[in-house]
Amino acid sequence: MPRVDTAPTSPAVAAWGDPAVIARCGVGAAPPTDVECLEVDGVGWIPQELSDGIRFTSFGTDPALEVLVPGTYEPEGLLLPAFSDAVRALPENGLACR
Repeated sequence: MPRVDTAPTSPAVAAWGDPAVIARCGVGAAPPTDVECLEVDGVGWIPQELSDGIRFTSFGTDPALEVLVPGTYEPEGLLLPAFSDAVRALPENGLACR
């Protein structure tokens, strides 16, 4: 998808497509949780249903990467491998999907 501008602009935020898939770096690490952790391409993600899509937060990294995927791209999780290398570059915090 083509990259699109965000408002306000931030070096920690990038977006692609219309409607935009948004990635935000530097969010707080996800704590241990009972929510089912998804492992995609060797990377853990915590999904959170939103009214218009899903928020995925990397699990086991500190800081975390957050990816907002509009429901238009259902099944939303198919876009996560595009972010795997970015998550693998983040420091690990010892947590992992079970």
